[in-house]
Order: sequence, then C-alpha cells, then structure tokens
Amino acid sequence: MNDEKTLQADDGGLTRTIGGFVAEDYRTAEVFERHGIDFCCGGNVPLDTACRQKGIDPAVILSEIESAKREPMERSQNFAAWELPFLADYIVAVHHAYIKDTAGQIVLYALKVAEVHGSRHPEVKEIASIFEKVAADLATHLREEEEIFFPAVKRADAARKAGERPERQDIDAIRGDLARLRREHEEVGDAIHAIRRLAGDFAIPDDACNTYRVTYQKLKEFEDDLHKHVHLENNIIFLKVERELIPSAA
Repeated sequence: MNDEKTLQADDGGLTRTIGGFVAEDYRTAEVFERHGIDFCCGGNVPLDTACRQKGIDPAVILSEIESAKREPMERSQNFAAWELPFLADYIVAVHHAYIKDTAGQIVLYALKVAEVHGSRHPEVKEIASIFEKVAADLATHLREEEEIFFPAVKRADAARKAGERPERQDIDAIRGDLARLRREHEEVGDAIHAIRRLAGDFAIPDDACNTYRVTYQKLKEFEDDLHKHVHLENNIIFLKVERELIPSAA
C-alpha cells in the first residue's frame, strides 16, 4: 500500500489500482460504479488503464474521487482498518447470509420468468440458466470459505498476535485457497456481468409482469451486494492475509 501511495503522489494516481482506491476509502466505490468501472473482480487494473478501456478522461474520475472523499465517512465503512477476524465474521454475517437468503429465491423467480416470457424474450432463459449455476457455485464457494479458509486465517492471526509461528497446515490451506478463491470470484463476476448485458442493464420491457420486474430488481441488488462482497475479500482481506500472515510463517 505504501508503494502504491508513492506512485499516486508521483503520477496523480493514474497507476494506482481501482481496488486500491476503494480499499483505502469505500466512498470512492460510488464513483467507479457510476462509470461502470469494476472495482471488485477487476480491481487490480490501474486507473489509467480502466479509463482508457471505458473512453473516460482520468481527470474526471480523479475529480469525482476528491469530491466523494469530502463527504462524511461512516466509521462502518473504514473496512481497511478492521482486523482479519472481524472482517471474516462481517463477510459471513452480512454477505454470505445475504446470498444464502436470496439466491434460491432469485433462481425460482428467474425460472418462472423464463417459462412465461421466454418465447418473447429469449434472453431471460439464458439469464435463468446462468444465475442457477452462479447460485450453485457460490454455495460451494461460501462453504469453503466458512469451513476452511476463514478458520485457518483466524488461527494463523491468533498465533501471529501471540508471537508464535502459525501452523504450517493453516498457511498451506490459506495459500492454496487464495488463488482458487480469486479465480472463482472472477468467474462469478463474469457471469453476473453477462446477466447485466443480457438484461440490457436491467431495463424493464413494456410487457413485463410483476415477477419480471421483481426478478430484475433482485438481480440488480444481488450484483450490488456481490461487488461489495468481492471487494472486501479481493482488495482487503486477501491482501491483509498476504501481508500479515504468510510472511509470519516464513
């Protein structure tokens, strides 16, 4: 993080990653969301690259970031300052719980919309199919995090704080999971982006029924929650693990 801040000072922030901006100050997430810039799965992309891909002047983004930072910051948004065990518990209690509560319901709604409206709107059939796989994949992903990754992180963090070397099996589990969890985040992110494209940015067609409307609304809410969820893991907790825990086992 210090090296990244030095780069920001040298070049105005152009080579700083999108995830770096949001990890330091979550208020900036709204700026990137507004311009359709991925700050979670694609958070490792430098600002100048992301702007070039979107055809946006980086000066516009930097100006909006400064404006966002002038808004009052809630203490609950200072995620980068949270310790690893608290971050893990927060993710499970808030984001994992949200997925468990809503994914199955969205699958049922999406399948119903596909059945009723699929002949006139064939994209809803593909949306239902994609989201059904997303829900199944996430169920396995969450279980891995809750039963293996997060417990290993907590044990290793407790050992570090006690001045002890973390257990080798915990560090091995953490190392093995990091690459796979990041890859799975990218896969589910790609799937959710595909759903948004198919849904035309969740625009509601004129002949949509109430279930159609609710389904698109819930898909948009799911996407919003997933962005924050993956950001907290990719850009904060995973980097903290690599910075604080893995070196302590060397």
